[in-house]
Amino acid sequence: MTDMPNLRELILQILNEVLEEGRYSHIVIRQALQKYQYLEKKKRAFITRVSEGTIQNCMQLDYVIDSFSSVKGKKMKPVIRNILRMGVYQIKFMDSVPDSAACNEAVRLAKKKGFSSLAGFVNGVLRQISRKLPDVRYPSKEREPVRALSVLYSMPEWIVEKWLCVYGMERTEELLCRFLEPSFLTIRTNLTKTTPERLEQILGEECVRVQKLNSDEYPDLSYAFAIEGVDSIAKLRSFQEGLFYVQDISSMMAAECAGVRAGDYVIDVCAAPGGKSLHLAEKLHKSGIVEARDLTPYKTGLIEENIRRSGLTNIKAVQWDALVRKEDSIEKADIVLADLPCSGLGVLRKKTDIKYRFTREGESALVKLQRDILDTVCTYVKPGGTLVYSTCTINRAENEDNVRWFLENHTQFTLQREQQLFPGVVGDGFYLAKLKRLASGAIS
Repeated sequence: MTDMPNLRELILQILNEVLEEGRYSHIVIRQALQKYQYLEKKKRAFITRVSEGTIQNCMQLDYVIDSFSSVKGKKMKPVIRNILRMGVYQIKFMDSVPDSAACNEAVRLAKKKGFSSLAGFVNGVLRQISRKLPDVRYPSKEREPVRALSVLYSMPEWIVEKWLCVYGMERTEELLCRFLEPSFLTIRTNLTKTTPERLEQILGEECVRVQKLNSDEYPDLSYAFAIEGVDSIAKLRSFQEGLFYVQDISSMMAAECAGVRAGDYVIDVCAAPGGKSLHLAEKLHKSGIVEARDLTPYKTGLIEENIRRSGLTNIKAVQWDALVRKEDSIEKADIVLADLPCSGLGVLRKKTDIKYRFTREGESALVKLQRDILDTVCTYVKPGGTLVYSTCTINRAENEDNVRWFLENHTQFTLQREQQLFPGVVGDGFYLAKLKRLASGAIS
């Protein structure tokens, strides 16, 4: 018989790996859920909720802890710090967990992890917080707007300051609110195998809650849905049969923006796991070819796995570094799709820890990488062809500024479409630009 794990101990392990060791939250949580997939749905949901919520609200939780603790969080042992964080999260954000349970379980966990001498400290801090949480005084939005928004929404001050300068107070706070809301899983109907109407019916029979997208906001995505109530996508028969793909709205819109036509040769330069490439191959209706490239065997393996499940034959995975010019591709592609590595500041609902990793230095390095890749891959576009540049961020340096730079340095291209979308009820924040190469003239 399989031993039942202590849920809070699992959560503590996740927090330690993400917040202390620097691993990516979405990967660590996914691996934990896969390892303990035999747990009932309610317990798996508890692991996800407390892990993601604690990471997402980490800066506010630290502020609350520091308001009551004689020892500041930064000076605590990492295990104790994370036990307190998850305890405060349950007290502040989870009505389903009694405060007494959050405190008692935290004390037990401290003892179990070898910190019996600090169990009284943990108990004292959490008991105080449970009694006096309404008395916490947060920084004033009027006097300290940057610090106030940083603490309340757990966003590093330098990012808050940047957004305030660009978007103003009202839009910035709206963005920060959106990023703390639950995320939706979005899927795209495989139109080669079924219809949106039939897929919606099948998912309903599998007890999946299906929500159609707002047609005014996403007029071209009638085949897409947001879904809830899914414990494991891989266990759904509809998924196993390839009736849909899990795909972000941004990826779908990038494929729509490309304007693919029958017989086109398409290169997707940073394609893994292949959702956009498969979408484009499907839109070619068995004609043309989509070359889905990425850097490593692992990433091309992900693409190949999705190709096999799709049953499409006009797509192939190719291992290639986007920074290295492929001579036999020069001026051959009708469409080049460049959905490039970025800060990910548009998808903070799904990748909650990205905001803590991103730095000013990292921003500069990313912008340079994006420009270097664009410099390379634009040479693959044939005269009259299309380059689509997209990111999943709302950072102007990586978006509008990069496109301005590109147009100044590549005068053979013109901007046909530019769109910055912000997080909505369902969709995340992302950017796309459609650039058309003139029918004549060499690329500088």
